[in-house]
Amino acid sequence: MGQQLTVVMAQLNFLVGDIDGNANRVIESAKKAITDQSADLIAFPELTLTGYPPEDLLLRPSLQPRIEKALARIAAADLDIYLVIGHPLLKESKLHNALSVIKNRDCLATYSKQCLPNYQVFDEHRYFAPGSDPCVLNLLGTNCAFTICEDLWEQEPIEQARQAGAQLVVNINASPFHINKLEERKALLKERAKQGGFPIVYVNLIGGQDELVFDGGSMAVNQEGECNFLAPNYVEGLYALNINVDASGNCSIPKQNKASELSLEASIYQSLVLGVRDYVNKNKFPGVVLGLSGGIDSALTLAIAVDALGKNKVEAVMMPFEFTSQLSLDIAAQQAQILGINYQVIAINEIYSAFMSALEGEFAGREVDVSEQNIQARARGVLLMAISNKKGSLVLTTGNKSEIAVGYSTLYGDMAGGFDVLKDVSKTLVYRLAEHRNREFADVNAEIIPQQVIDRPPSAELAPNQVDQDSLPDYAILDQILELYVEKDYSAEAIIQQGFNEDEVRRVLRLVDLNEYKRRQSPVGVRLTERGFGRDRRYPITNAWPIGD
Repeated sequence: MGQQLTVVMAQLNFLVGDIDGNANRVIESAKKAITDQSADLIAFPELTLTGYPPEDLLLRPSLQPRIEKALARIAAADLDIYLVIGHPLLKESKLHNALSVIKNRDCLATYSKQCLPNYQVFDEHRYFAPGSDPCVLNLLGTNCAFTICEDLWEQEPIEQARQAGAQLVVNINASPFHINKLEERKALLKERAKQGGFPIVYVNLIGGQDELVFDGGSMAVNQEGECNFLAPNYVEGLYALNINVDASGNCSIPKQNKASELSLEASIYQSLVLGVRDYVNKNKFPGVVLGLSGGIDSALTLAIAVDALGKNKVEAVMMPFEFTSQLSLDIAAQQAQILGINYQVIAINEIYSAFMSALEGEFAGREVDVSEQNIQARARGVLLMAISNKKGSLVLTTGNKSEIAVGYSTLYGDMAGGFDVLKDVSKTLVYRLAEHRNREFADVNAEIIPQQVIDRPPSAELAPNQVDQDSLPDYAILDQILELYVEKDYSAEAIIQQGFNEDEVRRVLRLVDLNEYKRRQSPVGVRLTERGFGRDRRYPITNAWPIGD
């Protein structure tokens, strides 16, 4: 006769570096799982106690004593449940990315992650030594193996577990979001479940950590790889999973709760909201301030900020100049009124004039060019940073990935700030997200992002009758070229072979290369693609690499 094993997937948002606070959440969550869900086991994400990624905090001499103290406190809580907890482990002078299985006051087993990712945003070879042995425990009549994140992406750890007699695998993760990541995880779990011939429980972290967003989506697949339980993305919770165990210890996972899967636009939008919310709140900013120009980038940034923080924590400032159209003034005021935020108008005419007067000698005999446009942008940056200093608010910049790629932004101007919400959002995706916000969150009679903002030609309004396409290719073309070059590392020749104009390709790629120095000085922002600017893509500023093959 068989029995039922109840596993709670602790899809929680931990704070990096807060070892004591994270240990408290472990204890509180385990108690709740016992009393509310009659759970047999609760599994927490990868590196639960430090949060993920802890980066060079792992090199601090006080790390291991703090971890040992936290683990001892968890054991002293004497909880009658199996706890699976991720933490760093110093063993024989080497640091490991590990997990421990604790019940009551006993540590029953410890496992070291075998496969250490060292690509894209991951840098685990810098900190950790790999483990080599499987970890299999008999839990209530079934042999359960434990693995950590990247161990699923390679075949060997699952094969080890199978040979060790595993009948169930619990895998704890800190897997960050990128576009279509959920589908990649589901396909991987299906492959590994079939390989091992056992069900897999996949527990993932949730929350924003600097530019990374962890989207949750914890799940369980049966031995055929079918997903029979899916926790919602972007929602914290203790999700109880029922596993049937027969008299021989073999496990099966019947169909249970499956959250609705989000559309592409919805998943991206929720990532941006979560990334902003956690960056602001975890860093204890009282609120945010941004420049609202009447353009689509600032309009979308404002909507995301309000959704993340609430209207009372958001301030927007329109800073008009002589080239600012009445349409921009009207639609910025309209959006601010709809959202109910603190909205101010501060003209920059006199500030600009003061700069030009001071620079009169330096500029004498030289024609008007982009220098004068940059002064406008920098005057606005000074105002926003002054408000930030006085009120403690975080300045949100509003540049999108397309502009940042080709340098269509002003260093110390519209790039001045602490967090760029749209840093990994292409211009064409900006429009899709704006339409999504209006369509899916129609919680007021008027559009959150006025249709006129979406319909108007994009313009920096730094010169008379200026539009972006005066100096850039059409965004539909530009974004395709940028995706091939920035995200896929195609050469100029390879992009041209895809059917793009040669002169246009070479000009765009040259702009990307020239503006690396700007991107190095730009704020962090939410990562959405597999190759965002920042942790993912690190090119030398000074180099003589020729554009070509």
